Amino acid sequence: MTMSGAPRRTTTHQRQVRAVRLGPRSLAALGLVSVIGVAGFGWPLLADPASRAGTHAQDAPWLFAGLLVLLVAVVAATISESGLGPKAVAMLGVLAATGAALRPIGAGTAGIEPMFFLMVLSGRVLGPGFGFVLGSVTMFSSALLTGGVGPWMPFQMLAMGWFTMGAGLLPGPDRLRGRAELTLLAGYGFLAAFAYGTVMNLEGWPFMNALSSNVAFDPHAGVPANLARFLAYCVATSLGWDLGRAVVTVVLTLTLGAPLLRALRRATRRAAFETPVTFDPR
Repeated sequence: MTMSGAPRRTTTHQRQVRAVRLGPRSLAALGLVSVIGVAGFGWPLLADPASRAGTHAQDAPWLFAGLLVLLVAVVAATISESGLGPKAVAMLGVLAATGAALRPIGAGTAGIEPMFFLMVLSGRVLGPGFGFVLGSVTMFSSALLTGGVGPWMPFQMLAMGWFTMGAGLLPGPDRLRGRAELTLLAGYGFLAAFAYGTVMNLEGWPFMNALSSNVAFDPHAGVPANLARFLAYCVATSLGWDLGRAVVTVVLTLTLGAPLLRALRRATRRAAFETPVTFDPR
């Protein structure tokens, strides 16, 4: 009830509020960094065996470290173009800090990485734009926190940005709720956990000594042979870890997902990232 003659403030809330909207410059920056990222990850399988790309394999980590600069540019462009308010930036910081703090919990223990389920739920609620920024910033913060800064960090930032953005692209953000939504998120988390591990394997696999292992990258072999070597490398080195990550993500999503989704949606509504404030005439 409002006092007679006093203006009444009204707001328009949407069930799905996306804190970061990708504008033209943000989309262009994200497209550029994704194309370069695909080339950076996949060059062993994309390069012609007759080319001299393999002879520069030892230089690749330093060359692709420049990807970090592009990722920072994407984050900066997205934040500046979307006009995020202080509440949205604060929420980004809180979620990134929480994810960075969760990551070391399972360090050294096969696949116990609870940060992945937080990224899935956050990307779902806050949309693909916020998801990409959140995933990249979280991995950057985690690297600073754990001392894991190195040539691999830009690749981790990009892979986690894709991982979190994918959750924001899942269907039914406004309609799907309850057990069906949790099942969808758990299924995505399960598959994306393997995809993340497989993509990250591409970052280090080309730099193994081909003479020391029959699963190492061979710059003189064709794509089918190297693809077979890479699949064998994934099975031998990371399958158990990826399976653990996937199972932990599913279990946490199904058990803790419902209350956390409600909390994230409540926080998003209160932050009112995109909500215009209007006043009814007297």
